[in-house]
Amino acid sequence: MNDILSRVFSFEQHVFPNQAELYSRLAHDGQSPKALMISCADSRVVPEHIMQAEPGDLFVCRNAGNIVPPYAQANGGVSSTVEYAVMGLGVRDIIVCGHSDCGAMKALDMDDQLARMPNVAAWLRHSNAARQVVDENYPHQCGGERVRSLAMENITAQIDHLRTHPSVASALARGELTLHGWFVDIHAGVVLGLDGASGLYKTLRADRPLPVAVARPARENSEAAWLEAAE
Repeated sequence: MNDILSRVFSFEQHVFPNQAELYSRLAHDGQSPKALMISCADSRVVPEHIMQAEPGDLFVCRNAGNIVPPYAQANGGVSSTVEYAVMGLGVRDIIVCGHSDCGAMKALDMDDQLARMPNVAAWLRHSNAARQVVDENYPHQCGGERVRSLAMENITAQIDHLRTHPSVASALARGELTLHGWFVDIHAGVVLGLDGASGLYKTLRADRPLPVAVARPARENSEAAWLEAAE
């Protein structure tokens, strides 16, 4: 803890003075982040570090397993964050970001150990679809290979959950929002992106188009268009 505290002093004495103009502008004008990233709480995955983001660039929601519960009337921290990001801040991109060697995905496979952590067990039920996909489609996988598949399928499952949120569904229908699924390979130091058209993960590269999980064109919602469709 003393090491962390020394970094706080370093921020006050060195980092903040060097970025005083940026912080002053953010304090005066407020925030307008470019994207919402929903990532795992794993200490090895730091969204701002991976994206080399400056203060004000990124709206971040972190939790065990980068989980997005399906929309419900019951309030929750992830649901509130998503709703505020889309409706309050007007973000145009949401990234669900998983990673290699994910402890939450390992725990998803350990029902006996989860018996001692009922809250964790209840939370990870939102990833049951990923486990069933892996169980039934990759039955011979084990160890690190299975954890990797669980993490990737979990990203897909959470994007599906994200689309049940009214704010997200409406923004997608207007063509104002794009959903991304990213997988951080901690060992290789690369980021893979989910290509929704093929269902494959592709390494992000500056000279290639960005893989997109869900990009929906704006609907024509005029009364004339609805009447024409009805006929």
